[in-house]
Amino acid sequence: QVQLVESGGGSVQVGGSLRLSCAASGFTINTYCMGWFRQAPGKEREAVAGIAWDGYTATYSESVKGRFTISTDNAKNTLYLQMNSLKPEDSAMYSCAASAPYEVFCHRWERYKSWGQGTQVTVSS
Repeated sequence: QVQLVESGGGSVQVGGSLRLSCAASGFTINTYCMGWFRQAPGKEREAVAGIAWDGYTATYSESVKGRFTISTDNAKNTLYLQMNSLKPEDSAMYSCAASAPYEVFCHRWERYKSWGQGTQVTVSS
C-alpha cells in the first residue's frame, strides 16, 4: 500500500527557504516517478516538480525553475523539495505524489496516481 507523508512546511518571509520532505512507505521510490504539487485556496492544483526513478531527470514548472530543487534519498525512501527565494505566490498546500511503478513519462503530470495529505507553506511579505 502506497503511503506518502509530507513534512517541513511552515511560515517564512519573502526570500526565505524551506525544505519539504515526503516519507514514502509501501513501495520503493527508485522505481516510481515522484513529484510535488501545490494548491492555493480557490485555485486548481498545480504541478511543481517531478523526478524520474533514475533520481536525476527532473522537470520543473516555469514558476519555480531556478528556485526549487527536487531530489530523492533512496536509502531513506524520501523525496525532498528545496525551496529558495520564496515568494508570496508560492503559498499553498504542497503535496507529494507517486506514479504507477516503472512509469516512463514522469513529466506527464496526469501520470501521478497516489497522493499525500500535504503540508502548508505560507510566504509573507
